[in-house]
Formats: sequence, structure tokens, C-alpha cells
Amino acid sequence: MNRVALFSCVLLYLILISYSLGMADDSYTFSMLPRFYPQKIKSMTTPLVNYLSNELGRKIKPVITKDFSEYENRLKKGEIEIGYENPVVYTIVSKKHEVIAMAVKDKGGDHFRGIIITQPDSDIQTLSDLRHKKVMIVGQTAAAGLLSQKLTLIKNGIDLEKDCQVEIAPDNKQENVIISVSIGDVDAGFIRESALHIADQYIQPNTIEVVATCEWLPNWALSVNRNLPKAKKMAIRTAIMSLRQNSSVLKAMGVIKFKSATDHRYDIIRELLKQ
Repeated sequence: MNRVALFSCVLLYLILISYSLGMADDSYTFSMLPRFYPQKIKSMTTPLVNYLSNELGRKIKPVITKDFSEYENRLKKGEIEIGYENPVVYTIVSKKHEVIAMAVKDKGGDHFRGIIITQPDSDIQTLSDLRHKKVMIVGQTAAAGLLSQKLTLIKNGIDLEKDCQVEIAPDNKQENVIISVSIGDVDAGFIRESALHIADQYIQPNTIEVVATCEWLPNWALSVNRNLPKAKKMAIRTAIMSLRQNSSVLKAMGVIKFKSATDHRYDIIRELLKQ
């Protein structure tokens, strides 16, 4: 092979490498906090992923994480460009991610809350009855599966960690809290209000009841990596805010609409986490 031919081959190789890198840079990753099992998350977010791909003119790659910890770590490492997470997790990753929109749902609007459940024949009838009982939470960074209830207990003079025996749900799943309460593995459970019936197919009828509804918290955040160029952040925000109510994308996510939001809306969560 002469020098001209060799040079041409090297040049072609470099062009192909540059093109491949350019293609790799022309995509974003999207992930939702794994509040549900993978199949449910996929059905909820696939329409949004497809919509954003079309609106932004670049491929959006969905990423499903196994638990809350993996989700947080991947956002902190910059491996997820677009995230959708509860307010507690958002405050934890907010040095790396910034909120561009907040979910609005039917009952609570831009707020949501947790509930406390027990078995119908339980001796837990009031909040004070939770003392010395075995309680299952969704996770240490669960908003409506811990923080909403914790705030309610604080206001009623109860220290969750000191006054109760706390267990964490397997895989941080609300369903597992409900099932554990239903079969009597724990005395009480903390779950999101809207999740009350998501495990009905797995439990015997009339084996759980609501003891208390708890404090309202700001709703889920749709966030982007702070290192993205401003123009790209604005393009994502514009696409999200352009979604019309009753669209198939919003229906799949269980959201009425997204409203504009800034970081300070979540300051109340930061204050609660200090308590």
C-alpha cells in the first residue's frame, strides 16, 4: 500500500470515529426513580421518551435503575441527562440536576401526601399507638413513603426512629409495604396516598385500612443535568411545557400537566430533612 492510499485509509478511519462520537453525543439518557417495577415504569415513560425524541430531534435512551440508590448515584455521576424523581431525591441530587418542571395531578395538584395503613383489626387506632410498633417504610429517601408521615409524627410528638421499629420495603416498592401489612409481617406501613390500591391483586380483600392521612409535599420534579448547555435545557423545558392536557404522554405518566418550577420550591424538603 502506497503512502497516499495509507493516508486515505487513516483519514477515512478518523472521519468514521468522529462521526460515531458525534452520533453518541447526539443522544440523551432519561430515567425515572424506580417507584414501581420495571414493566410499569416502561409503560409510563415510553410515550414521553418517544415524544421528546421527536421534539428534540435526538435519540432519548431510557434507563431503568434497580433501586433508589442506583438512581441517585447515576444522576450524581452525570450519567442521566433527564430525570423524573420525588422531591426528596431531587433535593439530594440537586447539586448535579436542576428542576425545570413539576408534576400536577388531579387530587393534590402540585402537591401529594402519604398515608399510614394497618390491618382492620389492629390495635393501632391513633398516631400515638404507633409507639413500639414495627413500621415499614418505602425507603430512606421516599417522600410519601416516609417523609410525609415523619413530618406528621413530629407534629404529634413522635420520633419515628426512637419510638418505632423501622423496616425498609424490599426493592423500595410501595406494593411490598402493602403486602407486608396485609399478611401481618409488620404492624403498620407508610405509602403514598395514590398507591393504596396498587397491590389489590396480591392481597386478600379488606386486609388493610387507612389510619391517618399525612402532610402535603411538593410534587415530583422533572430535572436536567446542570452541565447541559442553556439552549438545550430550554429546548427540553419547552417540549415538556408544550404537552397538552389529556395527551397520551401525560395519561401514561398519570399526570394532568407539568408546570414551571424552580429549585426553591423544594426548600421545604431540605428543611424537613434536617429534622
